[in-house]
Amino acid sequence: MSLPTALAADPICRGHLAGRQHPERPERFDAVLDGLRSAGLLDRLLPLDSRAATEDELLLCHTPQYLRTAQQDVERGRPCLSTGDTDITANSWDAALHAAGSALNAVDAVVSGRARNAFCNVRPPGHHANAGRGMGFCLLNNVAIAARYAQRRHALDRVVIVDWDVHHGNGTQDIFYSDPSVFFFSSHQWPLYPGTGRADETGAGAAQGTTMNFPFPAGTGRAEILRAVQTSLMPAARRFRPDLVLISAGFDSRIGDPLGRFTLTDQDFADLTRTVMELTEGRVISVLEGGYSLEGLASAAAAHVAALSLR
Repeated sequence: MSLPTALAADPICRGHLAGRQHPERPERFDAVLDGLRSAGLLDRLLPLDSRAATEDELLLCHTPQYLRTAQQDVERGRPCLSTGDTDITANSWDAALHAAGSALNAVDAVVSGRARNAFCNVRPPGHHANAGRGMGFCLLNNVAIAARYAQRRHALDRVVIVDWDVHHGNGTQDIFYSDPSVFFFSSHQWPLYPGTGRADETGAGAAQGTTMNFPFPAGTGRAEILRAVQTSLMPAARRFRPDLVLISAGFDSRIGDPLGRFTLTDQDFADLTRTVMELTEGRVISVLEGGYSLEGLASAAAAHVAALSLR
């Protein structure tokens, strides 16, 4: 019997930024579920339990000082993190803890063999958060914490992270820039926030060559991004021999997104998904990042999850 695709969709994640006008709004969580339901996928997925990440798990990637500061900023009712430009509301810390916890539950489900792969419908997103600073729309780096957790909790050696968000995953890159056990790939619009991700940013020390950036101009789409994945990422990642693939699934690289100017389609996301699944025979954990057109997010996420769930 084939293993199912798991879904982490903790409703606590919906509470972040409730009542505030913001592109990264609670309705994004609903849009993803509506898209999966409309595509006939929701009832076929294995639902995962809810939990908050523990402090020890967060410390796999973040500094104690940052964790204290971020939690205090939320508890004191600040409108944004004192470390940067991340908007917060009263429920933001709880939502962030459960977003990270959702990704860790997905790691457990996939590595233990309960699920073939998993998609995490979480918010706030995470890939701009580095060890000591929240940035953009991100408080905790969900994908980075999941990668370290897979290595420490499940003794996996090598992890590949594929980030196709329209914005560069600077926080993820920073966390693993000198770590040869994690291979980070990013395709992103250039120039665009946060202004990092040049092609010559390739890793440091023993990790030289385990960071791979493809900055592309506005208007870029399938031809360039799928080619970068197929001809550059895949050969390098096969040589790397990952035990697990994590996807920073940003759907703001879809055509029509209000915050980006890439032109990927739903079919392109499905093809990208199927391609990277080849690295680990489908053993993939995907974590939602951006995507700010509700209609586009719903259909892109559905196409992505449909590709994950194909046998």
